[in-house]
Order: sequence, then C-alpha cells, then structure tokens
Amino acid sequence: MTRTVARRPADPIAVRPVPGPPPVAGRRRRRLHDQARAYAFLLGGLLCFALFSWYPAIRAVVIAFQKYTPGSEPEWAGTANFTRVLHDPEFGAAWRNTLTFTLLALLIGFAIPFVLALVLNEIRHAKAFFRVVVYLPVMIPPVVTALLWKWFYDPGAGLANEALRFAHLPTSNWTNGADTALLSLVAVATWANMGGTVLIYLAALQSIPGELYEAAELDGANLWQRIRHVTVPQTRFVILMLMLLQIIATMQVFTEPFVITGGGPEDATVTVLYLIYKYAFLYNDFGGACALSVMLLVLLGLFSALYLRLTRSGEENA
Repeated sequence: MTRTVARRPADPIAVRPVPGPPPVAGRRRRRLHDQARAYAFLLGGLLCFALFSWYPAIRAVVIAFQKYTPGSEPEWAGTANFTRVLHDPEFGAAWRNTLTFTLLALLIGFAIPFVLALVLNEIRHAKAFFRVVVYLPVMIPPVVTALLWKWFYDPGAGLANEALRFAHLPTSNWTNGADTALLSLVAVATWANMGGTVLIYLAALQSIPGELYEAAELDGANLWQRIRHVTVPQTRFVILMLMLLQIIATMQVFTEPFVITGGGPEDATVTVLYLIYKYAFLYNDFGGACALSVMLLVLLGLFSALYLRLTRSGEENA
C-alpha cells in the first residue's frame, strides 16, 4: 500500500509580492506634507522676523526718501534727506569716529583675544575656571557693563585714577578728555566682548594636529616660529572670519558712547549709530535718521557679502 504524503501549504509570506516604489504622486504629497509641517514649526520665528526685523528695515528704506515726522502725512522728498545728512558737520565726525573706533578695536581687541587663547591653550590645570573667568564679561548686560566702566573712569574717585595715584603716576581724564575718550571706549568694548572670541580661537587651536608642533620642535623651531609657521596658517580662516565679524559689530557701536560719554566731549565719541539716534529722537528727523541708516546698511551689506563669500569658499575647500 502506497502512503500518500500531504504537502504543506505554501507560506503566504514567501509568496507575498514585493511592494514596488510608491507612486510619484504619493511621494510628492508626502514631501509637501513634511515641508508644510516644517514651515508650521518655523511660522512663529518667521512672523517675529517679519514683524520686528524685515518690516522695519523695508520701512526705513522708504522713509529715507520721505519727509516724515510723527503725526503728519509723509511727503516724498527724493534724495533731500541724503543731501541734508551729507552736509551736516556731525556726519564727518561720526564716520571718522566710527572708523577710528573700528581700527583701534582691530588693533587692540583683535590681538588680545588671540594671545589669551594661546595662553589658555597652554594651561594644564584649572582650564574650566579660566575659561569661565574670560567669558564672564559677555554674560553681563551691556548697559550694566557701561555703567560699571563709567564709574571706573570717573576722574575724581574712579578706580582707574585711584590705582594711578597709588602707583604715584599721573592721572588721566579718560572719557572726559577729547584725546582719550574714544580709546577708553575701545577698552570697554574689548573687555566686554572678547570672551566669545577667545573661546572660538581656543577651539580652533585645539583642532590643530599635535604632530605639526612636534615636527616643528624637532626642526628646532622656537615658540614664536611655531606660532608663525604652524598656529597662524592653521587658523587663518577663523582669524579672517572673526575679523570681518568684528568690523561689522564695531561699526554699530552705540551703547558705550550713549551711556558713558553721551557723544562727548566735543563730539569726540559721536558714532554713526549714535548720530542716527540723535536724528530720530532728539531732532525728530526720521527721514534723516533713515537716510543715514541706509548708508550704514549698504556699507555693512558689503562686509556681510564678503563674509558669506569667504565662508562658502571655506566650506568648499574643507
């Protein structure tokens, strides 16, 4: 008698057809859905930028070509605001002070953070403590920093002159002297803003391979030669980026002259941004203030375009 062996049914999973790629319409619908959800999350930030940044900037460009005072209908003025601002005696002083402040900030406030970063990079103990100490001024509100330094520079009982008297050295007028006021403000801005720059430099220094320094030491290079031939070439891109950012930031200096000196003495510390404030809130000339703002916007736009260009080039070369 022959036995009949029953066959097991085929596994339904094994014979299940392999699903093909989703239809093009389905993929496009899913992509649109993901993009809509992403923009929904960004909607709050976009509205804030549009309301408090983009709209005021566009409105300022329009007012720059109008005769505008609060409470009255604006009238088209063409380039009259620009002509009036250009013939203002304070215009030349403001630009001269701003460019001088920027140059001094590059000479003083650009070298000191790099040197501090080199020193912190060589410290072997308590690194976190010294980083906090260097970064601490950045966490102080700018107005509070300016008020502290205003007391520090006080010609009578200020700490700066008290220290000079203690060392039997001649005192200074600091922010009350036309020849020392701008340099004193540069010292304030350098102290208040160098913490972030130091940490960026420190991160760049720590990314340099140690083999380069070892090879330089084997070749007999001293400290200065190692800095010149290893450190600077390896960090030149970061140095250039920070230099451009510092130019953009220092050309917008306002808090220090506004709080400490009020633009004086003898307009020695009137900057472009402070002159814009005077046009708008002291002279009630919003057309002139916006015209001066557009001039500053164009100049800073050129530096910003250069910064973006160099950043893109650095990413392509990386």
